[in-house]
Amino acid sequence: MRGADERQAVLFSYRSIEDRVPADHPLRAMRRLVDPVLVELSPRFQSLYSAVGRPSIPPEQLLRALLVQVLYTIRSERQLMEQLDYNLLYRWFVGLTPDDAVWDPTVFTKNRDRLLAGNIAEAFFHAVLAVADDAQLLSHEHFTVDGTLLEAWASQKSFRPMDDPSPPPSDGDPSNPNVNFRGEKRSNTTHRSVTDPDTRLVRKTQHGAAFLGYQASVLTENRHGLIVQTDVRVPEHHAERDAAREMLTLLTPTRRRRTLGADKGYDTPDFIADVRALGFTPHVSPNPCRYRGGRSAVDGRTTRHASYAWSQRKRKLVEEGFGWGKCVGRLRKLHHRGIEKVSWIFTFTTAVYNLVRLRTLLAVAPA
Repeated sequence: MRGADERQAVLFSYRSIEDRVPADHPLRAMRRLVDPVLVELSPRFQSLYSAVGRPSIPPEQLLRALLVQVLYTIRSERQLMEQLDYNLLYRWFVGLTPDDAVWDPTVFTKNRDRLLAGNIAEAFFHAVLAVADDAQLLSHEHFTVDGTLLEAWASQKSFRPMDDPSPPPSDGDPSNPNVNFRGEKRSNTTHRSVTDPDTRLVRKTQHGAAFLGYQASVLTENRHGLIVQTDVRVPEHHAERDAAREMLTLLTPTRRRRTLGADKGYDTPDFIADVRALGFTPHVSPNPCRYRGGRSAVDGRTTRHASYAWSQRKRKLVEEGFGWGKCVGRLRKLHHRGIEKVSWIFTFTTAVYNLVRLRTLLAVAPA
């Protein structure tokens, strides 16, 4: 018998929100990982808030909402609030009941900025790493470093001369005027973006198109490709190698000899010498075309060992983090301005990537 297409308003639901989420849903495993981390960060949350006044958005719910935004590639806080209003799965993960009111997007953004001021992203990142370390999933001797460019939330029209940052002549649309850059010499020494002064004009390849962006670098361990250090800075000359040096100094010192894998862009005599001085064996891809006579800073005393070939194979794991962050984590085109906020978002996104990897690794780890 054919059912009738009737629409009748239901005033009450007798199924709990917990019952509506499948037992094997990936977000259940994610919440089992996240909740202990948030409990550990509770004292740090307490220091950011006053003991008196009107209660604000709970920081635990705020971070879970940001996790949902990264995991499901929700493009803005306004759309996140919209989906939280009608998506029971998201409500369950964040910790809202079906009848709880959803926050205003502006209030949500201001509370997120409070977490930025408290450097919560870095604390969350290291707390997630502690979970991986307790499960013995981290390598403390073998690492890989690499960098990538993040496209800034700034247009080419905002890149104006520093001595005359006034907007170009308008043709009737002052918010989006027609600008012709043909024949104009534009460089980072003479121009700055008026909307995001921390960005610089960069290009991924020698013949590629130039765009405004940031330099982001990560340090991964070679056992499972988990990210252990992050760095975001202005993309200047040698910024990628300078970031690598700084991240290496942040690692816990050890007496054991450690290795560092990297691509041929790191094959310079000064970088190789600095890496050796820090107690690392540089497993860097040779770049013989960089120097006169076709010589590389990495010689056969390093490349002849089997560990060098192993580091070169493991080095490709770092690209998985970049690919996930740009395809899923909304890092292909940034949605925030300023190096402080971009660094916060990049660190938080890499922490979410580590959580996704941990969810898989802990599921297949032996009991």
